[in-house]
Amino acid sequence: MALLWRFSLLYANTWLCYIYANIETPTGESNNRGIMKVLKFGGSSVADSEKIKKVVDIVTLSTENKFVILSAMKGITNALIASAKKAEVGDAVYKELAGEVRERTLATLGELVKSEPLLAETQRSVEAMLNEYHDILHGVELIRECSLRSMDLIMSFGERLNCTVAAAYMNEAGHKAEFIDAREIIRTDSSFGKGSVEFDITYELIEKRVKSMEGVGIITGFIANSDEGYTTTLGRNGSDYTASIIAAAVDADCCEIWTDVDGVLTADPRVVSTAKVIDRLSIEEAMELSYFGAEVIHPSTLIPTVEKDIPVIIRNTMNLDAPGTVIADEKTNRDTSITGIASIDNVALINVIGNGMVGMPGAASRIFCSLADGDINIIMISQASSEHSICMVCRQEEAGRARACLEKDLADAIAAKSIQKIEVREDLELIAVIGENMKGQVGLSGRLFSSLGKKDVNILAIAQGSTEKNISLVIEKAQRETALNAIHETFLG
Repeated sequence: MALLWRFSLLYANTWLCYIYANIETPTGESNNRGIMKVLKFGGSSVADSEKIKKVVDIVTLSTENKFVILSAMKGITNALIASAKKAEVGDAVYKELAGEVRERTLATLGELVKSEPLLAETQRSVEAMLNEYHDILHGVELIRECSLRSMDLIMSFGERLNCTVAAAYMNEAGHKAEFIDAREIIRTDSSFGKGSVEFDITYELIEKRVKSMEGVGIITGFIANSDEGYTTTLGRNGSDYTASIIAAAVDADCCEIWTDVDGVLTADPRVVSTAKVIDRLSIEEAMELSYFGAEVIHPSTLIPTVEKDIPVIIRNTMNLDAPGTVIADEKTNRDTSITGIASIDNVALINVIGNGMVGMPGAASRIFCSLADGDINIIMISQASSEHSICMVCRQEEAGRARACLEKDLADAIAAKSIQKIEVREDLELIAVIGENMKGQVGLSGRLFSSLGKKDVNILAIAQGSTEKNISLVIEKAQRETALNAIHETFLG
């Protein structure tokens, strides 16, 4: 019965994609081209041979046209980074870390692929990559330097090795699959560590590659290539972004992100035990939640899919019974005032205070230009109408650099007493209350602040966008659990 239920849920998921595939165009004509799906599986979903088998079962359960994006096996990317850092300082431990990557990859291959010709062929490909990885580490050790460009190349081996092994297993299981290195089809600039995608040429390359593809495309997530031919990455968790880019390029009917949670939750379940799965999210709500720390969605993931109006479905590889969360450009109907609560820990509050700032044109501009020049990302801003102070929230690790930039660039205003002091307060938590239904809700802010007041939670700063879909507030980090549970109980039961 449980197996039948899983099949029915996957059938329902396929039916959702079918609806999007056959939706009428403005001319009244149906797309009627069959279902095209993009599925992405994260590191926890492909952590070992048994989980890779389960992924292949999910992929081959239905017959739609598919593209599968895989991350590196869980823990491999961290091992690659650690080995590069050890090699950079001449620490021989890098050889042990590289050995662990080799051993784990070859063991997984041996557990999955049994037919001798295919095993030998795949092993040659894997060994060639592992040898290249070792040679690069040796080069890093010799010159005692690991640039961002070198690090991107080293990190790329996780996805390349895993996709090579998974594609081989899928072929042995009787399902035609083709390994595709994303460096062939995704083009970025030379911003190593987080390349900026050049969409026009990327879409052209993907469309051209798809025409020659046979069976299911097994594509490396996270990595790309620069115009100069160097390996780049899309940033940590960039495999979600890869999936979104592929989905947009092939006009997919849906993009499924398979992970180790049941969907997008109303709050962090590690802090709020009563957090529950949100069945449907609007794109704006999903974007807000992702920017404010909802780890299940990468902040950049939705950009290509939004442009093409492609729904994104969050599913759990470990729990096929969970229907997941659907993110689509549709108005959601729910009976709660808010949709979810997100939070960012380890933030700092920077307060620029000065009587001379009152009525002084350009004061805010100088502050923000100073922080921008120092490459400081401001998460939240709040200013009272008195103009006596401006407070900003940034990551705690950037707080010291932010203060130094401001003290340097505003030295003349500080000397003239226009600015009295620059305060930095650390060990704080930023909480964002998010939801489409918040707009126009009379008394919602009162209920929010009252729920915190009853629990003796002190609010240090507040900000609300004009869309009324987000209220952000800063509190002491020590009061995080109390605050999140109080808000969740008040609005989401």
